[in-house]
Amino acid sequence: MHTEQHLVDVAVIGGGQAGLAAGYFLRRAKADFVILDDHDRPGGAWPQYWDSLRLFSPAAHSMLPGWWMPEEEGQEYPSASHVSWYLGEYERRYDLPVHRPVRVRRVERADDRLRLVTGGDTWLARRVISATGTWRAPYTPDIPGRDVFEGEQLHTVEYRRPDEFAGRRVVVVGGGNSAAQILAELSSVARTTWATPRPPRFLPDDIDGRALFAIATGAQKAAAQGGPEPSSIGDLGDIVVVPSVREARERGALKAEPMFDHLTRTGVAWADGSTQDCDVILWCTGFRPVLDHLAPLVTGDRWGRVEVEGTRVVAEPRLHLLGYGDWTGPTSATLIGAARTAKATVAQITRDLEGGVPAARR
Repeated sequence: MHTEQHLVDVAVIGGGQAGLAAGYFLRRAKADFVILDDHDRPGGAWPQYWDSLRLFSPAAHSMLPGWWMPEEEGQEYPSASHVSWYLGEYERRYDLPVHRPVRVRRVERADDRLRLVTGGDTWLARRVISATGTWRAPYTPDIPGRDVFEGEQLHTVEYRRPDEFAGRRVVVVGGGNSAAQILAELSSVARTTWATPRPPRFLPDDIDGRALFAIATGAQKAAAQGGPEPSSIGDLGDIVVVPSVREARERGALKAEPMFDHLTRTGVAWADGSTQDCDVILWCTGFRPVLDHLAPLVTGDRWGRVEVEGTRVVAEPRLHLLGYGDWTGPTSATLIGAARTAKATVAQITRDLEGGVPAARR
């Protein structure tokens, strides 16, 4: 197989929302850059989400920089398929240099550049932005008995639609938005039990992504100015009451049980001795950042996170992380929040490239 070596100023790993936001600002800065995406079509992880997933904000508050997301006909909150379409149109609109499918296997130091090793061509970049998200790294807690349970165990990444569970006994595990949205529709066709590590906290019905972003913005400004910390999103609750969740709550389908202690051969069991038989356990228990390709450069903590200053990796200042969660920038894992951290990151990279490459801290 013929392979080539390419030299660029900036290589972006990941063509989802964070990678595209970075591409927008790199294009505006007239940078020499490339976006390497391991999916075979546009949209990042959005085409892989469950069918009924809805954003927490209307289209007008869910856009990437430069182009407002068009409304989806008949929907107040856009669907995952609409977001996928929007991201594909976005990269075409701004003629972003996305190469796919290209899986970056590892990033390693190569003198004054970083080398991106793929299954084919090699890329040498003065700066690397990793924006691979979390979808490929589902997390399941190490609950005793997981190897004993004889039923089916799935994670959020494997869930698509409720009709596959019709008439079955399903335990949904997790206290976040994914668990609540999936439980809401499953409860109409299956016998469901909801297990959460703490009582679920629903946000007020009039709070959606618009208010959440405003709260996060206020907290960021207060921190930057050294003022008192305002109320945080966590003070209000965890779960956004989108229409499907509201409907399920009104019919009494969102009653949560405490987290069970262990799994049995036929179901789950609590510390007080009570049990619940089930056919399926659906783990809506979150994700870890996908950073395995950065192993030659950095080591993550037990949550998979690495130390950063802003988005710049402390151990390798030529490397930036975008969109993995609040630890890489407030609301950076959201569509509208991706723009802020991408803009600041590209500005920093542009200054660095004009003034020289800082040495890595070994």
